[in-house]
Amino acid sequence: MTLDSAYLYTLIFIVGLCFGSFLNVVVYRLPLKKSLVTPPSSCPGCSTQLGFVELIPLIGYLILKGKCRNCGMRISPRYPLVEFLTGILFFAIFYKFGFNMSALFYLVLLYILFGVTLIDLDHRIVPNTLVAAGLIAAAAMFIPAFLNIWLNVPEYIMPDRPLSDAFFGLLVGGVIMLLIILVSRGGMGAGDMKLMLMIGCYVGLRGTAVVLMLGFVFGALVGVAFMIMKKLTRKDALPFAPYLSLASLINVFWGEQIWSWYINLMR
Repeated sequence: MTLDSAYLYTLIFIVGLCFGSFLNVVVYRLPLKKSLVTPPSSCPGCSTQLGFVELIPLIGYLILKGKCRNCGMRISPRYPLVEFLTGILFFAIFYKFGFNMSALFYLVLLYILFGVTLIDLDHRIVPNTLVAAGLIAAAAMFIPAFLNIWLNVPEYIMPDRPLSDAFFGLLVGGVIMLLIILVSRGGMGAGDMKLMLMIGCYVGLRGTAVVLMLGFVFGALVGVAFMIMKKLTRKDALPFAPYLSLASLINVFWGEQIWSWYINLMR
């Protein structure tokens, strides 16, 4: 890595920290149906508005030593952790894919899934707003593919995959989840089906197979572990969005290798 590229990736990491800070706002306010813009961020204990320095991702938390400057209320370490992980996500995506549509495509998917995961863990819901935002973003990024039917669109703005692959990924992912909902009679929610529709659109047909396989494996392993620890019974439901999100993350970075391994195993 050259000095220039090191500066560039450092900037990408910092931008990711800022997006992580905004994601904290989304995760906190969206389930409560509050505006994401107003009022300004404040301490949930004493309602003291946060100053400029306190709003700086990571740095603000360290300066405050994890406490409100006014009332001393402890600030959850999850806030800087989300910021840091989002920064790492931005860095990793651009480092792997470079500066192209593929990077933007997968970054949008994983960023939204990160927010969905945190909300599902906190509230046991998959917010329609984030799923809709993901589908709208995907549709916008596929506009060049539509235009390419009639015009000669530059390759660098073309989406990561063919329209047909995105459509069949969306269709198959949604249908499989719908069948599971019908068979399980409520064991899985409609929110998970909507989420899988969105994921399928981004990862395509082959990616959908990988995500579903890994998602159910992760969910089963965690479910069995919780039942062994007697923290869960067979009648209890686990939030499934985190496992689909983790599976999508793995698919983005190593999906092709997993698919090749699986095909070779089946021969």
